[in-house]
Amino acid sequence: MALTLYNTLSRKKENFVPLDESNVRVYVCGPTVYDFAHIGNARPVIVFDVLFRLLRHLYGERHVTYVRNITDVDDKINARAARDYPDLPLNEAIAKVTKQTEAQFHTDMHALGALDPDVEPRATAHIGQMKAMIETLVANGSAYVAEDHVLFNVASMPDYGKLSGRSLDEMIAGARVEVAPYKRDPMDFVLWKPSKPGEPSWPSPCGIEASGRPGWHIECSAMAEAHLGETFDIHGGGIDLVFPHHENEIAQSRCAYGTLVMANYWLHNGFLQVEGEKMAKSVGNFVTVHELLEGWQGYAWPGEAIRFNMLKTHYRQPLDWTATGLDEAHKTLHEWYGDLEGKPGGSEMPGDVLDALCDDLNTPKAIAEMHRLHSAGHWAKLRTALELLGFSGEKQNIRRSVHRSVPFVQDQSQDAASIAIAAHHARSCVPVDTTITGVPLPLARDEEIKNRIAERNAARKAKDFAKADHIRDELVAMGIILKDAKDPKTGELVTTWEVAR
Repeated sequence: MALTLYNTLSRKKENFVPLDESNVRVYVCGPTVYDFAHIGNARPVIVFDVLFRLLRHLYGERHVTYVRNITDVDDKINARAARDYPDLPLNEAIAKVTKQTEAQFHTDMHALGALDPDVEPRATAHIGQMKAMIETLVANGSAYVAEDHVLFNVASMPDYGKLSGRSLDEMIAGARVEVAPYKRDPMDFVLWKPSKPGEPSWPSPCGIEASGRPGWHIECSAMAEAHLGETFDIHGGGIDLVFPHHENEIAQSRCAYGTLVMANYWLHNGFLQVEGEKMAKSVGNFVTVHELLEGWQGYAWPGEAIRFNMLKTHYRQPLDWTATGLDEAHKTLHEWYGDLEGKPGGSEMPGDVLDALCDDLNTPKAIAEMHRLHSAGHWAKLRTALELLGFSGEKQNIRRSVHRSVPFVQDQSQDAASIAIAAHHARSCVPVDTTITGVPLPLARDEEIKNRIAERNAARKAKDFAKADHIRDELVAMGIILKDAKDPKTGELVTTWEVAR
């Protein structure tokens, strides 16, 4: 079956033809391990996990090599290590941060149903390859040494900017280039730089006496070549990496190895926002995968519901992450898995589902086909389609629970809202009768809720996001779910609420 993929490099869908059908090679930029992965980080993991599964289905599991790197040398890591472990030498603190964060990343991604890549190289294990590549670039005139730095000479690559399609002015603005006197051109970027005292450092290439460390872009070029070769099939990542990161990877790799391309197909997933706004800690809508799994909007969500919600939108389109969308995803899987209980699998892959996935990973169309399979009672085919997309089909894996900080009351027949309210009263030392069945416990008066929402909105306007978050958390604990959206006419924030189920 023909697979077509949208290639950012050509800006069109193309038939996928691997360089070697016996070894289809894929590289995807992985995490910088300094903090919990947020849902924006999770999107490429899920998207390219689906691609990985599809390629293995089409070419065979032993004939696909998937590489996703770990960036473990970075200024953000240094800052986090210094903050969390101020009494330790910086290098020891960095080791603790990267080890803990990498382990948490794996735990969270496994919960989302993501397979491990075949190879997961760490940047610090490939310093030798980076230095060798840098020396090659200097030797052939594609890079130069200046004040203990090594910089890529952008002028040496005539078609620099082809991937992003940006003009020179746009690239300068997009890269937020550092103006430095040792640069020959503002667009030239760092391949190697001197380390500050206490920072991770290695002997420098090109005869530089001061020890240093690699720039970000050279890391992926070196790791990709080490595990996939000078040219490979697919390079993936988020749309935010097109420029400058992927543009610079192409420049480094092509100029070092004298190849026409680094990868034949470049795939990029779209941006993600939360409840209609760009995700940011300053806005109060920053959501990590760990938070979703442990408790968000009043519930600890099953990883399969998070995955399904992500795949309802085509990977190249912007994704608006909402509590409503996640709830709908959970409902769908809960219904499907309930109907699949006790039903055998083993069916051939449904052709319409496979056709959709082979059309540039059209997961929304594939899900629509799966709805039809469910409606028609084609249980074996539905189970097979779910498995290809990374879903278990098992009801015990889709259970949603009230946030674990909200204990269940003795009588489990009460609804989640009543349980949450009971827990809120318990924490407030207010006695609550939890033995009554079939009668909902009294909710907070509407006027009180409206007043609290007004206080929260005022706090947001005043940029007191800590207070706004505190009010939201109090309402969640009472069984009240808030939904923020912008008024389409005025653009102002409008908050509605509902009782948690």
